[in-house]
Amino acid sequence: MRDRHPRAVRAARLTLHLLAAALVLGALLLPNTAGALRPDRFTRIPAEAIIGAALLPALPRRPRIVAAVLYGVGLAVLTVLNLLDIGFKEYLGRGFNLVLDWGLLDDALAYVEDSMGPATATAATLGAITLALLLVVVMALAAVRLSELLARHRARATRGTLVAGTVWITCTALGVQVLGTPVASDRASAAVKVQARRVVNTLHDEAQFEKVARSDTFAATPPDRLLPDLRGKDVLITFIESYGRTALEDPVIAPGVTRTLDTGTETLAEAGYRARSGWLTSATFGGSSWLGHSTALSGLWIDNQQRYRTATSNDRLTLTKAFQKSGAWDTVGVMPGVQKGWPEAQWFGLDKVYNAFQLGYQGPKFSWSTMPDQYTLEAFQHLEHGKERDRGRNLMAEIILTSSHQPWAPLPEMVGWDELGDGSVFEAIQQAGKDPGSLMTDTTKSRQEYGRSVTYSVTALTQWLERYGTDDTVLVFLGDHQPVARVSGLRASRDVPVTIVAKDPKVLERIADWNWTEGLRPAEDAPVWKMDAFRDRFLKAYGSVPHPTGR
Repeated sequence: MRDRHPRAVRAARLTLHLLAAALVLGALLLPNTAGALRPDRFTRIPAEAIIGAALLPALPRRPRIVAAVLYGVGLAVLTVLNLLDIGFKEYLGRGFNLVLDWGLLDDALAYVEDSMGPATATAATLGAITLALLLVVVMALAAVRLSELLARHRARATRGTLVAGTVWITCTALGVQVLGTPVASDRASAAVKVQARRVVNTLHDEAQFEKVARSDTFAATPPDRLLPDLRGKDVLITFIESYGRTALEDPVIAPGVTRTLDTGTETLAEAGYRARSGWLTSATFGGSSWLGHSTALSGLWIDNQQRYRTATSNDRLTLTKAFQKSGAWDTVGVMPGVQKGWPEAQWFGLDKVYNAFQLGYQGPKFSWSTMPDQYTLEAFQHLEHGKERDRGRNLMAEIILTSSHQPWAPLPEMVGWDELGDGSVFEAIQQAGKDPGSLMTDTTKSRQEYGRSVTYSVTALTQWLERYGTDDTVLVFLGDHQPVARVSGLRASRDVPVTIVAKDPKVLERIADWNWTEGLRPAEDAPVWKMDAFRDRFLKAYGSVPHPTGR
C-alpha cells in the first residue's frame, strides 16, 4: 500500500497527526461554561502543550509511551469533568463536585426516564458511557501519536517548543490579547486547581458543618413552649417546585404569574384572608429540591448532599418536628414526588407520609410530576384536612407541589374540583400537552411553559384555600429554588418568594416587624433573608422560647 499509494499514505498520516493535535489542543483549551464555547477560545497557546512537548520526547521510548498514555487519559478525564461542569452550570448554576455529585447522576437518569421514557434514558446512559470510554482511548492514542512524532523529529520539536515557550512567556508577561482573548493559556492547569480546591473545601466543610449541626437554639425547649401562639390553628407549609424570583421578574415569565398572584390576593381577601410576602435566598439552585426543604425547616444551610446526610443523621429540631414535639398537632407529609422509601420522614417529624402511591391517583403522569397539584391538594383534603381530629389537636402538613417541575411539558390544566375523581380526567389533557423534548433546546419556550406551570400551581393552591380553608387555617407557601439556569439565567439570584396567609389577624400581627409586603406578591425591595434563618424567625414570632444546647 505504501509503495503503490505513497501520497495517499502520507496524506492519511498527516490527517491523523492533525486530528490528534486538534483533539489534544481542544481538550487543553476546553472551557467549563457553555457561554465560553466560542472559536476564539481554541486559538490560544496552552502552557500544558508546551510542557508536554518539552518532556515527552526526552524520555526513552517505553517510558515515553506510558507517560503519553497517562497524559492522554488525564486529558480525557479533565474533558469529562469540564463537560459535567457545563451541564451542572446550565441546570444547577454551579460546577460539578467530584466528592458529592456522582449520586446526582442517578437522579438525572431518573429524571430523563420520567420525562422522556425508559428507552431514551437507557440510550442516553449507554451513549454517555460509550463516549466517555471512547474519549479515554482516543485521547490516549492521540497523545502517543504526537509524542512519537515529536521524538522522531526531536531537533525541530525542540526548536519549536523553545519558540512556543518564549511566545507564551512574553504574551503572559505583557498580557497580550487578540480580540479581547489572551493569547497565552493555562486553562487545563486552572481547571485541575479548581477541581482540587473543591475536593479540599468539601472535605474541610464536612467536619465544620457537623459541629454547627450539633448546636441548636431550640433543642431543649419544652413542648409547651413551642409555637404557643399558633395553638388551635391548622398550619400548612407548602413548597412549590422551582417557584423562584425569576417567575415574578422575568419579562417573558412574570406577566402571567404576577397577574395570578394579584388576582389570588383579591379573591382571598374577599374570602376574609390576608397575606404577607417576602424573599428567602435558597441554599440550592435549579434542582435538588430536598436541600431547599431541609434548609428552610432545619435552620441549617444545607447546600450539598453531604450536609444533607449529616443533618438528617442527627436529632435536629426541624420546624415540622417542633409542631410534632409540642403535642398539639398531628403532623402529615404529602409527598407526590416520593416514589420509594423515605426514612427522612422521622427527621422531619412527620407522623404520617403520603407518597405518590398513597394518594389514590389513577391518572397519567405529567412528565416528572406524578400527578397534578390540584389533585394532590384535593387528596389532602379528603385524606386529612377534611377529617375530624381528636379533641385538642390540630393539623400541621408539609405539602410538596410538583407540577412546576421541569421540563414543564406536558402541563396539567385546572378542572372543576368536583370532577377530579381518581385523576382519570387528566388523561385527555396530558395527551394533548406538549412533548417535553420540544422544550429541551428552546429557552424561550421553556421560559413560557415554566411561567404557565407556576401559574397553575399558584392557582390550584389559592383555589383550594378559598374552597376548603377555615377561620383557623394558616398557609405558608414558598419556592424551594429558582428554575434551571437556562431559564432563570446564569447570573440569577437564588431568591424565592415566601408567603403567609391567614384569616385571623393576630397571625399576621405576629410578623409585623418582618416588614413583608402585603399580599401574595412580594415587592422587589421586600426583605431578603437566607433560607436557613426562616425556622428561628418563625418559631420566635409565634412564641417559641429558645432553650439552646450544644453537644
